[in-house]
Amino acid sequence: MAAFSNLHKCVVSQTGKHTATVIFLHGSGDSGQGIRTWVRDVLKQDLAFQHIRVIYPTAPLRPYTPMKGAQSNVWFDRYKISNDCPEHLESIDSMCKVLGDLVDVEVKAGVSKNRILIGGFSMGGAMALHLAFRFHPQVAGVFALSSFLNKDSIVYQVLQNNEAPLPELFQCHGKADELVLYQWGEETNALLKSLGTKTSFLSFPNLYHELSRPELEQLKSWILKKLP
Repeated sequence: MAAFSNLHKCVVSQTGKHTATVIFLHGSGDSGQGIRTWVRDVLKQDLAFQHIRVIYPTAPLRPYTPMKGAQSNVWFDRYKISNDCPEHLESIDSMCKVLGDLVDVEVKAGVSKNRILIGGFSMGGAMALHLAFRFHPQVAGVFALSSFLNKDSIVYQVLQNNEAPLPELFQCHGKADELVLYQWGEETNALLKSLGTKTSFLSFPNLYHELSRPELEQLKSWILKKLP
């Protein structure tokens, strides 16, 4: 745990008074700087706000089973990229603790937890779903881009017995995505909705496993709606 406790972060600062925070998690094998650059290239500008700080942390290097144990910057390990296998809960839960510390730092800096959004792309979106729904349900919302949860995810099990308010989910997925299948994302959204989560699901017909400008513009609008 100690090796993971001080994540490298790329930050896009607010231009005015800091009253809210977005934590944006990259996909497997990427970095905080990498996805910040990708977002900027797609939008032709940073995802930036007058009052919202955007934090892009980098996942630690760890052995990654789908790459035959090679080291990669991933938020957690997977037995395989599939929605019908068990989750690697040990690595998921340890990273939830590390990222939870990042949430706590923002709270200690004066940002109320209900003024924090957590989300990400691909594996980053799945990580955000675990972090928000299982450990920090008081956050303003969670977003997942080209992401999914395993069909027997512990997230669903936790929510079955939940009576407290849940964060709203904003989800986007490309119909042409062949790495993280569109059906997996759609199923994740439907299951979370059936368990009491307020959800939105935007599909993009010609989008592969990537970011697009229309998607990010929709995300920016949603962020401003949740964190005015």
